[in-house]
Amino acid sequence: MTTATVIPEAERGQVTQLRVIRSEWIKLRSLRSTLFTLLAAVVAMIGLGFLFSYFTAERWSNLPPRERLAFDPTLVSLRGFFLAQLAVGVLGVLVVGGEYATGMIRATLSAVPRRLPVLWAKALVYAVVAWVLMTVASLTAFLVGQAALSDHHLQTSLDAPGVPRAVLGAGLYLTGVALIGVALGALIRNTAGGIATLFGVLLVLPVLAQALPSSWFDAVDRYLPSTAGQGLLHVQQQPHTLAPWTGFALFCLYALLALAAAAIALRRRDA
Repeated sequence: MTTATVIPEAERGQVTQLRVIRSEWIKLRSLRSTLFTLLAAVVAMIGLGFLFSYFTAERWSNLPPRERLAFDPTLVSLRGFFLAQLAVGVLGVLVVGGEYATGMIRATLSAVPRRLPVLWAKALVYAVVAWVLMTVASLTAFLVGQAALSDHHLQTSLDAPGVPRAVLGAGLYLTGVALIGVALGALIRNTAGGIATLFGVLLVLPVLAQALPSSWFDAVDRYLPSTAGQGLLHVQQQPHTLAPWTGFALFCLYALLALAAAAIALRRRDA
């Protein structure tokens, strides 16, 4: 008769949330797609912010009076967020969808049988990375953009009312997009499907809403995820929109609901 060797729990290595987070961080930083996609987001944020600011300043004398009245120097320098959100969201989908595509998810879930710590770790790690990089990129885009506008004395300052909220809000909004991307990747489990859904939510829904009668559009558009979340980027509240922080709270609710749906699907479905 053989005797089984009992290995203490400490020696076996207990699966903890902290260890899962560390594992997901190693995965994220070791992927080549992470570097290139986040670099694209940073370049889009800063590069487009500078270009929009520069060309707006150059053609300022030819702008119609209505555009001059609506001019927001802060928003112009942050215009790169529109392209950056696509890069950030796509990488969020790939963080989970990529593992399903390669079959690596089976090994991941075998190592963490409870499953949900994997989703929380992926969401947390990527959200922190996205928030840090996009906040720095947003601040840089603002400074570069205001420098381009200063030649025509159109610039604003970082301590002007509403400007800090807009600059920091760009990083917060892009972090929310990152979390929605992670949730869609886990929920749909297909990279192409997750990216298509993300684009539909961020880009297609606002366009479809414009086909509604104006009274319906004003009532519906304010509650769309992109409209609600992007309110933080406007120094002055736009007509027929929610207050900036109210809209962002709604945007966060959308992200949390998507993560909750992904968690339920992850628990109930096979890998």
